[in-house]
Amino acid sequence: MLFVHQLPAHPSNARVKIWRRLQQVGAMAMKNAVHLLPESAQSREDFEWLRAEVMALGGQAAILDVSMDDADERQVIARFHAAAAGEFARLRKEIKLMRTRVRNEARTGGEHALRAVRGLQDRFERAVRRDVFAAQGARDVEAALKELASDYLPAARSLPSSAGSRLDPEPYKSRIWVTRPRPGVDRFASAWLIRRFVDRDAKFAFSASPDGYPDAVPFDMYHAGGFRHEGDLCTFEVLQERFGIRDTAVRRIGEIVHDIDLKEDRYKSPHAGTVANLVEGLRASTADDARLLEQGMGLFEALYLSFSPAKPPRARRPRC
Repeated sequence: MLFVHQLPAHPSNARVKIWRRLQQVGAMAMKNAVHLLPESAQSREDFEWLRAEVMALGGQAAILDVSMDDADERQVIARFHAAAAGEFARLRKEIKLMRTRVRNEARTGGEHALRAVRGLQDRFERAVRRDVFAAQGARDVEAALKELASDYLPAARSLPSSAGSRLDPEPYKSRIWVTRPRPGVDRFASAWLIRRFVDRDAKFAFSASPDGYPDAVPFDMYHAGGFRHEGDLCTFEVLQERFGIRDTAVRRIGEIVHDIDLKEDRYKSPHAGTVANLVEGLRASTADDARLLEQGMGLFEALYLSFSPAKPPRARRPRC
């Protein structure tokens, strides 16, 4: 699957921004403005969001399905192998350099070392997700990370919790919200946010285009209108801002969703890798989209309760 794009000369940082996005999704550069990913639903979603970003910057972009002969395919796979193996090698080197530092900080329970370990773990998880052709080196990095974590985590402390006009939720109540089929992390979290803070009775539908549901509210769809990615914000963050939801636990969830959905490490949440794995596990185990979305909302409700300062009381154990 090819992504071909052209950007205007201004703003000057647009090229760097899109280049970083392409790096984050693991796209292989074929030429300056031509990048390739193996065909998959995730690749198409990544390229669709990239196309939307390019067009928002005043550029043009196209996504092309291509086929190639065996010789070209072997060359492309070899390049993906080399890129993944190079990332695994860099991770091994950084783990080796960090080991002494981590052991020293572990004696005092330093939080900087914990963040560093978590950051390496998140980078490894992202590298594994991009490594679609199983390059060599992943097992060695995994073993080195486990050894590094065992040096530090027993003595570590938990990281401390982080202590325009708003839309009125009333017009959005008793509405149908429509999104694309096969929901993922941003749609799980967005649907949960809608149910919890906008309309507890919200109903959801799935369609490749909002045209089939003219009275519904679109969210996280590629088409214009409704609630979708805006600038550097994922759909969850846009909903949070537009409805003025000021909640510490929601903000922490937004940081996790942002980094997973946009394939960034801006917030470096130690929970991002685990949540990403749970989301992919739900998608792999559930074929029905409606049921999948409900399970995803349940996941984020549990996460929200775990982040909330006031935990619900535990039920008493019944007497035998």
